[in-house]
Amino acid sequence: MNWDLTRIYKNENLWEEDFKKLDSYILDLENLKGNLGTKEGFKAYTKWVNDSGILLTKLYVYASMKNDLNQKDKESSRLIARIGSKYSEYVEKSSFADPEILSIGKDKILSYCKEFAPAFYHTMENLFRRNEHILDSKSEGILASFSDASSTFNQLYSKLTIVDNKGVKVLLSSGEEVEINKANMTYYLSICKSQEDRRKVFNAVYEFYDLHKNTLASIYAGILKSEYANMKNRGYKSMVSAKLDYENIPVSVYESLIHTTRENTLPLKRYYKIRKDYFKLDKLRTYDRFLKFRESSKNYSYSEAKKMVLEAMDFMGSDYKAKAEKCLANGVVDVDIKEGKRNGAYSTSTYEEGAFILLNHNGDLSDAFTLAHECGHSIHTTYTNMNQEYINSNYSLFVAEVASTFNEQRFLDYLMNTVSDKDEKIVLLQQAIDNICATYYRQTLFATFEYEAHKLLEEGKPIDEDALSDIMRSLYKDYYDIDLNEEEYKCLVWAYIPHFFNYPFYVYQYATSFSASMALYDDVKNKKDGAFDRYINLLKSGGADYPVTLLKNAGCDLTKPDAFLAVVRRMDSLLDTLEELLK
Repeated sequence: MNWDLTRIYKNENLWEEDFKKLDSYILDLENLKGNLGTKEGFKAYTKWVNDSGILLTKLYVYASMKNDLNQKDKESSRLIARIGSKYSEYVEKSSFADPEILSIGKDKILSYCKEFAPAFYHTMENLFRRNEHILDSKSEGILASFSDASSTFNQLYSKLTIVDNKGVKVLLSSGEEVEINKANMTYYLSICKSQEDRRKVFNAVYEFYDLHKNTLASIYAGILKSEYANMKNRGYKSMVSAKLDYENIPVSVYESLIHTTRENTLPLKRYYKIRKDYFKLDKLRTYDRFLKFRESSKNYSYSEAKKMVLEAMDFMGSDYKAKAEKCLANGVVDVDIKEGKRNGAYSTSTYEEGAFILLNHNGDLSDAFTLAHECGHSIHTTYTNMNQEYINSNYSLFVAEVASTFNEQRFLDYLMNTVSDKDEKIVLLQQAIDNICATYYRQTLFATFEYEAHKLLEEGKPIDEDALSDIMRSLYKDYYDIDLNEEEYKCLVWAYIPHFFNYPFYVYQYATSFSASMALYDDVKNKKDGAFDRYINLLKSGGADYPVTLLKNAGCDLTKPDAFLAVVRRMDSLLDTLEELLK
């Protein structure tokens, strides 16, 4: 199955026409400037935000999707560059609006929203809340003009680590020669019985990062310096507060996550000891984490995985399942691994054409869970777009991973209830435990890395390969009790994770969302009064309120550590069951 990009644009001539139309929207701003204080002017502005935003998203998503199908394709790379540059112009030319709206005053603007633009109420209220960090029109324009230049660091990272990164051939102890790349590394780490083979496979990918570690550290330092400049110019106390403040997420939530988790790593260490003992390893290495307690005899074609995911959604009712079916229909999912195709998986969308899913389906159990995960994102998008105007359709990343991991937990329960074989139960149990390790513990470790790396810059300390790798060495010792000095390249994992370079302070949301989704799913599963309706309302709400408030309304308060501690207890409980089954 492949994407049908004609769902968005029948041909690229139509993309070009819309690209020109975007120019006309940018020119329209001159007529709006200075008139936002009148009813007619503000009404015209809200229409402009809606219409131009829908168009800009459509242009960007099409170019991005086309490029992700083959990142070596120069034509699609040019489309990305063009829309990226146009976006920077769009932001720069519209940067007058926030200062002008603030000068008009909160009471007047919010009264306009109540009268004829209710969908804009939350956005405007949030704008006035952030008033002290918004600059005058000229200064906002200057900051906006730097956005295109600073995005060059992201592009450099992508070009270096994807386009210039080739597969490496490895000779295994069996005599078989295999080509290893980022897309298939974990597969070979899971099937290679020899620890030396696993080391070779791992190093085949990470030697690239070792070769370019100083360049990658310089790119990362450039990204941090851009973040730092924004923080200083806007008057924030720290880079993390600057990043979280836009959505009114308390820094205390971030700090509670990293402190609570770092103080509760005993279940993680317990699991790694179980693994070390079971596989009879003298020393457990990071590249041993994909070994399976039991080999699943099952291989899941995409059609089989799709069938199971949809059957799992029966529990959620007919409306939810119908949306799941729509999100997995022909033309909206790109399934197979291809040369040049972006690694990993994601769900993306335009406001009017709906959601699309990118996969790199290899047929193992984790790929089936990935499908459930991305389907959850697409279902969230579908509910949101049906119930919110464009201005509130872009739900927070803080909330986004709740729907995806909720779907994963539903899928796990479905499989556990349909499997009777002991070995298959062990396979699923390991999947659940590994999911906590990867989504909660590992992402919180990465969130702590970001927190500490940004602190280095704020304290005037150098950002270089040694400093970044030292942070990782310390964290892996604290979390896993693993000494990275005994491995050649694992300390360079900071260079391997694209989120650090493309989306600063993003990964912590995997852990907070996982914690929230576990709490909300348990409530729905146990048929707690009103839980299902509250959850569906969360999906429908999009970005119509602050994310912490939306989750609290749904039944999970992340301003308290309870949800994080519940994950820790869940991990211990699963380990009890695993040890019993392994006897």
